[in-house]
Amino acid sequence: MRERPISAVPKSALLLLGMAFAFQILWHFKQPAPQAKAEDLTPAPSISTLRFASFGDPVALAKILMLYLQAFDNQDGVNLSFRKLDYTKVQDWLARILELDPPAQYPLFAASRLYGEISDEPKQRAMLDFVYREFLVDPNHRWKSLAHATVLAKHHLKDLPLARKYAQAIRLYATGSEVPNWAKQMEIFVLEDMNELQSAKIILGGLIHSGEITDPHEFRFLEQRLSELENRTKNQK
Repeated sequence: MRERPISAVPKSALLLLGMAFAFQILWHFKQPAPQAKAEDLTPAPSISTLRFASFGDPVALAKILMLYLQAFDNQDGVNLSFRKLDYTKVQDWLARILELDPPAQYPLFAASRLYGEISDEPKQRAMLDFVYREFLVDPNHRWKSLAHATVLAKHHLKDLPLARKYAQAIRLYATGSEVPNWAKQMEIFVLEDMNELQSAKIILGGLIHSGEITDPHEFRFLEQRLSELENRTKNQK
């Protein structure tokens, strides 16, 4: 079938086509800017449903779901504040993603460093508590996110007892050789800030005599800190 040249099309038809095109452009620009809605985030499906939908590749599905979840802070080019999200749903999605891919670090990274750093204290506390609960599932692998949660509790929330709770959990449960000593020592510094010098001294002394510290420079540093704590404890009396 031969195509007709544009010159063969009646001018009235071209005029109508041009007017229709111009009207469509005008209509598009008259529309209100798209609005991202936090309530669009649906409840997380059950883990059994997700495993069935993964077709034997739960890790790949976990990565897709993480992208899906994060899409809610940028819908149709509109930035959506994390504070507007339903954090119960966010936690459920993150928990499902971790169930599909337990070794994954990014879901907890997002929990502590993205969703956990908002200026909404109740939601921030809820997210840090989520990080704490998930840390207990695999402490030696998930200590990094709880270490960050400790810093947030101490500096953002100004909640030293909560910071100690998290730091203490790292010391007690993240005992693997892959966990650095600085992470295990976080509780000592929090206790100093709380002026709980006796408790800090006991923990530091136990760490020195545990045999875990093999670096001579670090060992001398900790001995010096212990000496300073002993002097400060004496001055309190």
